[in-house]
Amino acid sequence: MPQAQWLLYGVKPVVIAIIIQAIWNLGRKARKNLLLAASGLAILILYFFFHINEIVLLFGGGLAIMLIANFPTVEAAEPEEHSHSAFSCTRGLFKRGTSRAAVQLAGPVPHVLKDRRDPLWQRVCSVCIPAGRLRGAPGLANRPATVGCHRGWTDHARPLFTSATFIGYILGGVPGALLATLGIFLPSFVFVAISNPLIPKMRNPVWVSSFLDGVNIASLSLMAVVTFQLGQASLVDLPTILIALISLGLLLRFKVNSTWLIAGGALAGLIYSSLV
Repeated sequence: MPQAQWLLYGVKPVVIAIIIQAIWNLGRKARKNLLLAASGLAILILYFFFHINEIVLLFGGGLAIMLIANFPTVEAAEPEEHSHSAFSCTRGLFKRGTSRAAVQLAGPVPHVLKDRRDPLWQRVCSVCIPAGRLRGAPGLANRPATVGCHRGWTDHARPLFTSATFIGYILGGVPGALLATLGIFLPSFVFVAISNPLIPKMRNPVWVSSFLDGVNIASLSLMAVVTFQLGQASLVDLPTILIALISLGLLLRFKVNSTWLIAGGALAGLIYSSLV
């Protein structure tokens, strides 16, 4: 909204810095070897320059790492060992599929509805809960804002999850905003609660562990591209670039709490708006 432009002007560069710090920290853990680093670079190139589908890159990257990393093992393994490895891999993937299926069953929603006469919960949740299921897939995070743009709820698609709250507010005031926020984040909490006890067991088979390593590095590459795209819309002039650099320096050097940085960005935006 025009009244909040000064706020977003200062906050968005801070958000970019926070995301960069998160990607940096996660990348140091996910980049375990040269193979994973090369895979991450390849996926970044495929997504940025060739616009390959995100889901294809996530699972394709995981499968590629799984096969390449375990190829010598397959060659040297005895038939019994190979059978056991395959069984363990299948069992781990079955557990993963079971947890994902449970998440799908946990939040059944109708298809996206266009009729504004439909109940508020249907209009909001039909957009936000399916998008919340895709929350872990970088590049798909702009679904609520994109749908909102197509329907005339927003002036243009803003790829930030908090835009779901704003769209909910447009549809139904404060109750709609609260419902949209709940719908966009609830699937992630359900998925984590279901899958968290299974992750250590899933990583026991070396094949599944390699697959998850590949998915991790692929997701970080996709996050990096999306962050670059967000940065193009957020870092629009010298003041916003300075806000982002200062925020990133405070995060990396002094570990400043991100809440204070966002508040500082909002203040910087307010000061800037009063000067121009």
